[in-house]
Amino acid sequence: MELKHASQLRGTVSVPGDKSISHRAIMFGAISEGTTEITNFLQGADCRSTISCFRKMGIPIENEAGRVTVHGNGLHGLLEPSGILDVGNSGTTARLISGILAGQSFPSSLNGDASIQKRPMNRILTPLSAMGAKVISQNGNGCAPLAFEPAPLCGIAYQTPVASAQVKSCILLAGLYADKITSVTEPALSRNHTELMLSAFGAEITSNGTTVSVLPQPKLSGLSIEVPGDISSAAYFIAAALLVKDAEILIKNVGINPTRDGILKVAKAMGGHLEFQNKRTVSGEPVCDLFVKSGSLHGTVINESLIPALIDEIPMIAVMAAFAEGQTVIKDAAELKVKESDRIFTTSENLRRMGVNVLPTDDGMVIEGNPDGLHGADFESYGDHRIAMSFSIAALALNEVCTMRGAECVEISYPGFYRDLAGLT
Repeated sequence: MELKHASQLRGTVSVPGDKSISHRAIMFGAISEGTTEITNFLQGADCRSTISCFRKMGIPIENEAGRVTVHGNGLHGLLEPSGILDVGNSGTTARLISGILAGQSFPSSLNGDASIQKRPMNRILTPLSAMGAKVISQNGNGCAPLAFEPAPLCGIAYQTPVASAQVKSCILLAGLYADKITSVTEPALSRNHTELMLSAFGAEITSNGTTVSVLPQPKLSGLSIEVPGDISSAAYFIAAALLVKDAEILIKNVGINPTRDGILKVAKAMGGHLEFQNKRTVSGEPVCDLFVKSGSLHGTVINESLIPALIDEIPMIAVMAAFAEGQTVIKDAAELKVKESDRIFTTSENLRRMGVNVLPTDDGMVIEGNPDGLHGADFESYGDHRIAMSFSIAALALNEVCTMRGAECVEISYPGFYRDLAGLT
């Protein structure tokens, strides 16, 4: 794809529904009794994989005209799938659905694409096994494909080595099928969409600091969910408005959950102009409209305290750092290595292509901002949607034509990304 410089950006954009919340709405609706109606559902490939998996387990799901209807069959109402559950490229689907599969009375197996088959699953296999689950990595390498056999589950108190909403959610979902209370303690608080939404469905969830507990065998009831706009998708337009010389963008209906708002804190710390308008609560999640306009940025330090709230936005933040004055240090982010790509490598490589002095480290990178010394480049997505979108935004602020190889991977999380971007340029 050819990407051109933008002299200005103007307009209003509504980003797609939050990916994390869309996944959870399908899963929790499927194991609830009655109907769950979901509006502003993210129609990306990852979320469609979740729908496919639950359809294979006997859950009728209608997906029409932006509205998804899940006809739940209760906590124990799933059916044995006739074949392998294909999670596609979705790590969220793979890890969260594993907690549900571990508690079923039937055998099952899941697999995904080449990327999923490299992503670490021992982080969920270890706690699930401690709960009594019979689950194995079929290739013996701690990755998918995974196979599950029926087994009674016992509640545990588990301390996760890293702050991960996927790991936490997997354990809590398995805890729904356990014999007693299950609790998860994290080193830092990860995104809390599971706790908020499961509580709304009727689960008994308690939170105390970084510890979350769930009582087993709840009666979950279907409900109506309006999915807020995904702040991870909004991040690209936030950055675009900050980097293009003449820009003013209003981003409508953005979820600003405090466990996800790290990009907003970093943008402000770098000197960005952001205004929060029309703050409100939608289906239990804080939401607002974001007004962002261009201005000069300066470097900052991003470390452990912020990482869980912005891990998916780091490639975009790294691009912002390239156009900022001074040095930006990103550390305590080793999780970047086990995303859809090794994002320390893929981000650093693309930054170098546009003339950035970047030092990759074991847990992040050090970026020397050089706003006047950057040039156009041939970027590579490495099949990673967040890399593709981040460096497409970089191209807007570069004075030469750029290209992006593998741009089609944005379908994973934001099918209309390039259309929405063109609407502002």
